[in-house]
Amino acid sequence: MNPDLDLTLNRIIRAPRTRVWNAWTDAADLARWWIPAPIRCRVERLEVRPAGAFVTMMSEDGETFVPHLDACFLVVEEYERLVFTNALDSDWRPAAPVPVSMTAEITLRDHPDGTDYRVLVRHGDPTARARHEDLGFAQGWGTVADQLAEFAESTVRA
Repeated sequence: MNPDLDLTLNRIIRAPRTRVWNAWTDAADLARWWIPAPIRCRVERLEVRPAGAFVTMMSEDGETFVPHLDACFLVVEEYERLVFTNALDSDWRPAAPVPVSMTAEITLRDHPDGTDYRVLVRHGDPTARARHEDLGFAQGWGTVADQLAEFAESTVRA
């Protein structure tokens, strides 16, 4: 972790690590929590393997969907770690994503209360990190982490 380049977020999710992993890797589950509500998410491609596509769309009215993320997975370690980047698109073409280029690492570890969920988002330079922070990284990714926790925890209770 480089504090000049990276942003982080941590949560304890009161659900087993396998449930959190499944929420990340099942397209129907991912669509339920991946974008801050009330914006809706549609998962176009979710190929959870190294070099696999990660493409989502979003909609404010539930009818018209626009691009949200066009990325690819770099690392997939089952039940432990996912790394994806939008610096390469889902077809492995160099990309210039708006508003910021990043590489995100999601790490899952067992915790006595469930899952220790950690997010590390790497940026290419301090300006990109600052831009992402100014755009609301903590609120946006925090809301999504809360939604993931609510989804994973509710499906454990169900």
